Amino acid sequence: MQTIIEYAVTTIVCLISAVVIQRIFYKEQQRGANQSAIEGIKWFGLAIFSWGMGAFVDLLLISGWGFSPHARLIIYWGVFVSLANSLFIILSLPSIEHKRSRGILVRLVQRFSVREFIGLYSGVLAMIVFVFLATSYNNTAISNNFIWLIDIPISVVVAFSLLGELNKAFKDRNMKFMYLPTFSLFALILIAVSYRIIPQDRAVQVIDQGFWSLAGSITAISFKFLFILLFSILLYSWKFLSEKEAQQSLATKLAKENKDLKHSLEHAELSVESHLDTIKTMKKELFELNESSKIALSERQREVLGYLARYGKEKSYHEIADEMHISLDGFQTHIHQIKKLLNISGTGGKQQLIAFAERHNLADIITYNKEV
Repeated sequence: MQTIIEYAVTTIVCLISAVVIQRIFYKEQQRGANQSAIEGIKWFGLAIFSWGMGAFVDLLLISGWGFSPHARLIIYWGVFVSLANSLFIILSLPSIEHKRSRGILVRLVQRFSVREFIGLYSGVLAMIVFVFLATSYNNTAISNNFIWLIDIPISVVVAFSLLGELNKAFKDRNMKFMYLPTFSLFALILIAVSYRIIPQDRAVQVIDQGFWSLAGSITAISFKFLFILLFSILLYSWKFLSEKEAQQSLATKLAKENKDLKHSLEHAELSVESHLDTIKTMKKELFELNESSKIALSERQREVLGYLARYGKEKSYHEIADEMHISLDGFQTHIHQIKKLLNISGTGGKQQLIAFAERHNLADIITYNKEV
């Protein structure tokens, strides 16, 4: 009765947990989460599902067909389920996220694709199982528990790897208080392994049979429940961490966009200021051009400015008057009248007249007159 209760509880809890975990996996997949990050959810779910299906088949065999809990078929089925469970846990280990160095088993898994690793795992175990079965199947002197020797080394290695990866993940997430539950899980796995390998008939010679069966049931159920609990905590801490990283990534992206926008705005402001300066200069030049177009200079005055543009930087007024074959007084009279027309006064008048003449290409008048 105790064994039936153990298998029934294991079946119900593990199958329900597996369905919930697989639904979480599919929802994350539909949400567009990184496939490599959520792949571990699928494998953890399958590991728990294998426990549930294993217990369900055991329940049918024992309660439905009357098999003994220590029958050879039950033990062989238990070894198969445990090996499948170990495989799924191994495949899930690379998805346990942390920033520390990976264990040897995880690095080995990462060297192969999933299909290649399953093939390698199954091939090696098939050869080992064949040797064990050939040795013990028809040998009544060998206990049925002998077949558990296939699974025990693998279970211990997986337990060590799982302990290391879980502790690294919890340490990265500042959850060191989870060290005790992970060590407890490891201890329970070792106890369960030890329970499997010790033959029932020899154990009851030194320990009460009821206590021995109760200890086995409690250990088997406890480490499965603790495994599910640790995985649930790990899953929700991963979910919280990924959401936090997504928020930080969004904040970083928005900050970068804000910085780029601010830089673009500053650049635009500089461009606007530059364009405004250009427009202001052009308006000034246009105003001067319009003003100068309103000024009606006589041909003689334009000629004076032409000579001034041609020789003004090198010669004095007197020398320029000689070039024009007019008197200095006549030349200065023209200069005085031009200044009044152009509204030029104060020092630097000569330079302003020269600049005006050059801007309006009045030096060409002198060249044209000489050619004529």
